[in-house]
Amino acid sequence: MEKNVNIDGLNINYIDEGEGKAIVLFHGWGANKEAFTPVIKKLSDYMRVVALDFPGFGKSDEPKEVWDVNAYAEFMKKFINRADCEGAIWLGHSFGGRVIIKLFEKMEIKPCKIVLVDSAGIKPKRGIDYYIKVYSYKLGKKILKLPVLNKTGLYERFVKNAGSSDYKVLSENMRASMSRVVNEDLRHHLPDIGVPTLLIWGDCDTATPIEDAHIMDSLLPDSGVVTLEGAGHFSYLDRPGKFFAALEYFVK
Repeated sequence: MEKNVNIDGLNINYIDEGEGKAIVLFHGWGANKEAFTPVIKKLSDYMRVVALDFPGFGKSDEPKEVWDVNAYAEFMKKFINRADCEGAIWLGHSFGGRVIIKLFEKMEIKPCKIVLVDSAGIKPKRGIDYYIKVYSYKLGKKILKLPVLNKTGLYERFVKNAGSSDYKVLSENMRASMSRVVNEDLRHHLPDIGVPTLLIWGDCDTATPIEDAHIMDSLLPDSGVVTLEGAGHFSYLDRPGKFFAALEYFVK
């Protein structure tokens, strides 16, 4: 069921499906909750799945100021309380994982488990322009190939025109926000995450390379890495069978 909630003057759109133990999905930069369509459909058969559009993405309002990771984490603290998701499992892809890392210390009621999928959080060696193009292009291709979203000619037009205006279509605030987000290294927060954490990674990920997973694993107190062979930055879409096998074993 699609819902809306107003938090600090921002209208936030989210999906709340299924019943039982709750899992909250944090999407990546430039994405929206629809990026998790296969995950929502699969997990909502036996869990309550809450997936939102972060402020500035999808159907949610854009922040009125430039935000950094801390601002998104503060927002998510309020959203989780409003959506009654305390003590849930948190799953974050890419930028969503970055928010989870920052958010953990802010919550009085901690998540019971965390899943980081091709997560950001280790300061990248490349510049911001590279990540804007990579995230936007790869996401667009993956999402438009989903059966529920694939429309005749849409994917082809996207591929043809991609790379020309990904950065230009962002507002000045969102450009500045991405610059702040990408350049923050969060590894010093990892030793404080004292709940079971599953790291799921594509070994061909060029945006957040597999080396980042091993760095995180070495710093997290209770973690393990599942490597999806041949998968890229959207490993959960590249290798859905192996992804769901690992995820369902962990969450159950």
